[in-house]
Amino acid sequence: MSDYNHISIETKWQNHWEKNNSNNSVIDKNKPKYYVLEMLPYPSGKLHMGHVRNYSIGDAFARFKKANGFNVLHPMGWDAFGLPAENAAIENNTHPLNWTLENIKSMREEIKSLGFSYDWNREITTCTPEYYKHEQKLFLEFLKYGLAYQKESFVNWDPVDNTVLANEQVVDGRGWRSGALVEKKKLRQWFLKISEFADELLPSNSNLKNWPEAVKSIQEKWIGKSQGVLVNFKLNNHQESIEVFTTRADTLFGASFIALSPHNPLVETLTQTQELKNFIAECDSIGTAEEAIEKAEKQGYLTELQVIHPFTNKLLPVYIANYVLMEYGTGAIFGCPAHDMRDHEFALKYNLSILPVVKPNDDWNYNKKPYIGDGTIYNSEFLDGLSIGEAKKSSLEKLTDLEIGKKIISYRLRDWGVSRQRYWGCPIPVIHCKSCGTVPVPQNQLPVTLPEDVEFLGAGNPLDQHPTWKHVKCPSCDAEAERETDTFDTFFESSWYFMRYCSPNESNNFASDDDINYWMPVDQYIGGIEHAAMHLLYARFFVKAMKKCSMLDFDEPFSSLLTQGMVLHATYKDKNGKFIYPEDAKNNDGVVIGRSEKMSKSKKNTVSPSEIIIKYGADTARLFMLSDSPPEKDLEWTDNGVEGAYKFLNRLWRFVHEFIEINPGNEANNDKTRGQIHKLLKQITESYNNLSLNLVVAGIREMSNTIFAIPRTSDNYNIIKESTTILLQSLYPAAPHIASELWKKMGNKESIDDNWPQFDSEAITESEITIAVQVSGKLRATIEVDKNISKEELTEIVTGLPNIKKFIEGKEIKKIIIVPGKIINIVCI
Repeated sequence: MSDYNHISIETKWQNHWEKNNSNNSVIDKNKPKYYVLEMLPYPSGKLHMGHVRNYSIGDAFARFKKANGFNVLHPMGWDAFGLPAENAAIENNTHPLNWTLENIKSMREEIKSLGFSYDWNREITTCTPEYYKHEQKLFLEFLKYGLAYQKESFVNWDPVDNTVLANEQVVDGRGWRSGALVEKKKLRQWFLKISEFADELLPSNSNLKNWPEAVKSIQEKWIGKSQGVLVNFKLNNHQESIEVFTTRADTLFGASFIALSPHNPLVETLTQTQELKNFIAECDSIGTAEEAIEKAEKQGYLTELQVIHPFTNKLLPVYIANYVLMEYGTGAIFGCPAHDMRDHEFALKYNLSILPVVKPNDDWNYNKKPYIGDGTIYNSEFLDGLSIGEAKKSSLEKLTDLEIGKKIISYRLRDWGVSRQRYWGCPIPVIHCKSCGTVPVPQNQLPVTLPEDVEFLGAGNPLDQHPTWKHVKCPSCDAEAERETDTFDTFFESSWYFMRYCSPNESNNFASDDDINYWMPVDQYIGGIEHAAMHLLYARFFVKAMKKCSMLDFDEPFSSLLTQGMVLHATYKDKNGKFIYPEDAKNNDGVVIGRSEKMSKSKKNTVSPSEIIIKYGADTARLFMLSDSPPEKDLEWTDNGVEGAYKFLNRLWRFVHEFIEINPGNEANNDKTRGQIHKLLKQITESYNNLSLNLVVAGIREMSNTIFAIPRTSDNYNIIKESTTILLQSLYPAAPHIASELWKKMGNKESIDDNWPQFDSEAITESEITIAVQVSGKLRATIEVDKNISKEELTEIVTGLPNIKKFIEGKEIKKIIIVPGKIINIVCI
């Protein structure tokens, strides 16, 4: 018998699939289509175990669907623009394109070594002009339909990198790359009008029934639909008023101050003292990220303004506060310290009144902590005794009668700023002319490509500093003009890439109508939950925006979504408290084993996929990644677990080779075994369909144990052959190399990859019966057992059932009555 040589077997089958174009996809209207997609990776240069898990899940499902007769599209590409490449160019004195392409080459080979069934003919790389040409066309369509525009806006500004940062790129108030304290700066930026689709994007208003509830909840919160009231607080001794949006009109009697954003237009009308200027500058130093603002100490500046309370006519002071954002609501709030945490902190700092107006059932010290729960309204004149809901309604009616308030719907979601001051991104295809204004680049001049002769000085935008690139003629008047030097946020590329896979070689459009109409939407999308409020929301917006521009006729990009868990590994520290790699921990005195955490370079708890593939093989790595934990849960990486998967494949290898040596004989009665195999096949098929891949592996293990227990004799030849054939077919999506090799060694002529076994329902039914279990005549359980089970075996099984034990414990069993094939009754006294 030959040994299980995973290297030669996996190389053989990967070459076979590539040579025979086994994974290529074409439109075939005689088959139902199925589009499986994992989120495309950033080409960092190294594959990590999170990638391996993500792609193993997707590939197992894609192969399963293909084996079941579906026409499967399963592509791969690269999200190739972004700051890391520009950073590498600065550090390594190389060009971002060269760095990116080298990384892609390296990662492509690593991915291919795992045998994933990608259609590499559809590979895309987002930093190529062939890709971003269509992205520029999409932007110009958005511009034409009023979905793209430019305006001045406050942004997070990194003073070292001299670029705008998204809120997610601000960590503890500092730039994620430079570490510099982020500032708030007003810049002219390009925006996409995502807010126009806020209501459509709400998961509760969309067909996202096969999406995780956690993702839908994150998106609902991010969009933040609020029904509230717009209240006009009239300024004392002024004709003007301050508009405040609130969802808590029931607490208006608890108002003790008004707070404005530092950039509320009203602030500009105030006397611009040096103290005020310093305060605004201090507020701007926090940046615009909500998390940073939330963590910052609440600070205020008392203005000379006062407002008149709409119900009591009392005068309330007006502050400028660092925690009020211009981007949300109206840039003004009324402070109710007794029932809001931020207002409470502010009031304690500035010794402002804390006026409780919602009474809980128990005593509450409002000076120590605000009360934000349910209760009855009090200290509120005409609202006293009402519930919160009733008080909101009554307040609105009163404000409406006084003509100082109206009901409105507000959204937390703001338009998406897509401008970035960097080189390595898709150029924004517009030209600025002093006479004509902002002019779209003509279609026949697309793509606007990046110049290759740029200098990376470590600060500022190389495009803006390039001596010639930005200087062009105006397409409208032929006067001297300048290109837009900002480039797109990289989320722009990943918001439509899944459609480009449908027609990766289409030159005139982002995809052909036939291809889009056949393949879209994606049937199963797989990726991390950390993308819930960014990429997944932006991709949904793009589809809706493109539909509005008459480019698409469907509403959602992804029919079903799976968010896979992380891969965890124990952490290790040496005696000096420094993180060390797992392999270094084995022979190191004084090692402290820490908790399991997400694999990361910083904690050195990583495992190299390449080393695992060389030592154990791709099939072992894939099988382990699918075992133990449900795909949506975190997976604990253990050496024992990997070795266990490897031992299983070796045992299977030996078993099949032993079977090959058997000659057919007189067939023994194996109805019971056959019934068990087909019952497990049914369970495995259901588990694949439900993406419960850990249960798939558990079912395969149980099936193999049943098969391995069959004596390798001539009389059992047929049952072993049928069962082992089913086992290999069940294993194939998860471990395709060894399954394909053993399939052929068993003499099968047809291909395993489009040959899913059908379970025999009669075999399952014939081998099992359902028994009702009674205790003293009362039904307590039902159980499925082998139809030929003995009375002794049945009694032993039933009395060991947890649900039966609790009814018979401490009692004397007087007798056990068995009606064969129907009932067992345990009579107790």
